[in-house]
Amino acid sequence: MKNLFIAFACILVITSCKTENDSPSIEVPSTEAKISAMDTSRYPESLLDVINAHGGLQNWKEMKSLTYNMDDQSTITDLKSRDIKVETPDYSIGSIDGKVWIAQDSTYFPKERARFYHNLMFYFYAMPFLLADDGIVYSDAAPLEKGDLVYPGIKIGYEANVGDAPDDNYIMYYHPETKKMEWLAYTVTYGQGKKSNQYSYIKYNKWQEVNDLLLPEELMWYNVENNRPTTAKGNSRVFSKVDIDRGGLDKRTFAIPANGIYVD
Repeated sequence: MKNLFIAFACILVITSCKTENDSPSIEVPSTEAKISAMDTSRYPESLLDVINAHGGLQNWKEMKSLTYNMDDQSTITDLKSRDIKVETPDYSIGSIDGKVWIAQDSTYFPKERARFYHNLMFYFYAMPFLLADDGIVYSDAAPLEKGDLVYPGIKIGYEANVGDAPDDNYIMYYHPETKKMEWLAYTVTYGQGKKSNQYSYIKYNKWQEVNDLLLPEELMWYNVENNRPTTAKGNSRVFSKVDIDRGGLDKRTFAIPANGIYVD
């Protein structure tokens, strides 16, 4: 009887193993498969090279929130809706559903500048990923020669009625070997109603890896002569307490405070 019981147990084990092995496996798409499934045909290959060097477009698109500190400012952004809130000791500026607000007990910050400023640093910070947004027109740019390097460039313009300043232009310059972004040239047209050919320059001095994405740690503005950067000016902008993740945010995070006013 004992031998019969052992034999029966062995049959059950073998049958169980066969059933598990015969079950169809469920394949989880790899990151490479997800990336290949994305339609990237409208992007220049050089732009994709840069974005891949910073962690990849698929990783960026999976992220839902971004927070960071700069000097005495803290910023939190919903990467899907682009709602944003910037808090300082003296005032707060934010937007919800595209409506910009400012909250302050005294007049520390001019309310007419709130819309221009509310997402300004976010756009500089979230480069080069924001260069894959909708409504962008790409073209070639002359390279930037600085020191012993020649940085290839990609010029970015916007379709009509895209954003608050569709006449703005950007040129992103990247390292010829690492493909990492090194410089950003930009024009400012907000409130002017016309295009500008006068470029400002930012050097992306340091990067930090957060959640498999390469994000800025230090930015430095430069003096400009003949539309080319010369020497560093002022103090660098250092970013700390950076977090970017796939967790969503409560929309109430961006609600106008009790002492706030809409500026539109």
